[in-house]
Amino acid sequence: MPDTDPLTFAAEWHADGRDVAIATVIETWSSAPRPAGSHLVIDAQGNFQGSVSGGCIEEALVAEASDVIASGKARIAEFTVTDDTAQNAGLFCGGRIRVLIEKLG
Repeated sequence: MPDTDPLTFAAEWHADGRDVAIATVIETWSSAPRPAGSHLVIDAQGNFQGSVSGGCIEEALVAEASDVIASGKARIAEFTVTDDTAQNAGLFCGGRIRVLIEKLG
């Protein structure tokens, strides 16, 4: 079975000369689909592997990663879902996730 660790993709893409950013969950509060330490790797063309939220915020992180790749400056992105918003979406409770996005290399 092939290795599906997102960091393996990051290393391969970087070795192929692609610009790559790594998004890492650094903190969660309350309801969060993925634990701290989860990774999403994104290249400059918007290709990505991995997951930091079960699909909820990956699209926003691809856009953030594009800026990080262009500038070379890491940033922290924070996403919050209030309890009211969560309940309207059929979830039990809201939560918060903080993600560090940094360029590889």
